[in-house]
Amino acid sequence: MVYKALTIAGSDSGGGAGIQADLKTFHQFHVFGMSAITAVTAQNTLGVQGIYPLPVEAVEKQMDSIAVDLSPDAIKTGMLFSEDMIECVAYKIKQHRWTRVVVDPVMVAKGGSRLLKQEAVEALQRYMLPLAYVLTPNIPEAEVLTNMRIETLEQRKEAAKKLHDMGVKYVVMKGGHGEGNELVDLLYDGEQFYEWKSKRVHTKHTHGTGCTFAAAITAQLAKEKTIYEAVDVAKRFIQAAIEQTLHIGGGHGPTNHWAFHE
Repeated sequence: MVYKALTIAGSDSGGGAGIQADLKTFHQFHVFGMSAITAVTAQNTLGVQGIYPLPVEAVEKQMDSIAVDLSPDAIKTGMLFSEDMIECVAYKIKQHRWTRVVVDPVMVAKGGSRLLKQEAVEALQRYMLPLAYVLTPNIPEAEVLTNMRIETLEQRKEAAKKLHDMGVKYVVMKGGHGEGNELVDLLYDGEQFYEWKSKRVHTKHTHGTGCTFAAAITAQLAKEKTIYEAVDVAKRFIQAAIEQTLHIGGGHGPTNHWAFHE
């Protein structure tokens, strides 16, 4: 059986994040990757030099084309950029009855460039969170979505509960922005928390870690794995990708998408 996954996100010309990172990750897990591109960015490891959103109609057509011929087993959303785009993507997900939806609430690039308009945050909360089978925010993104300050592990758990109350089925709270050398990633299923602990890798080459991690979860869900199994494999995948860095580019380089072997 051939498993299929669709990524709905922006294109990263540098290849470290966005559509490119998602497709590389799907491929590593032997999942056939498809894409609906929401925006084209001009970027490299030094930063984002330009963002060029596609028309909403173009995104609708891409999603419809996939739906009628190559129905995906799981979906991932990344950079949605604007309120109109978010509404469009949410409408099409509901129309096509896609349920295994991993929402990566991409807001800011590694170099600091904003990838989600401020006014689009409310649309993300209203339209996308209730459709999210899995939500994968980092700590700053969770702060924006919950409108609360997150500094402690208990506050992370409180935020995860708030996001679950907004309609998210499973919340995966990433710990990379936490303090100290031990990182803690959380999974909240509405009843209990699961924790993954890992050692911080001291490197600047972490561009695309969020995209890659969420894509790994998506690939596992496409293969009908449980949420716990999906997060567990994705966590090991991204840890290897960061540890075995490629050392390319003069800024925040990409992770190594071929480092992990099951």
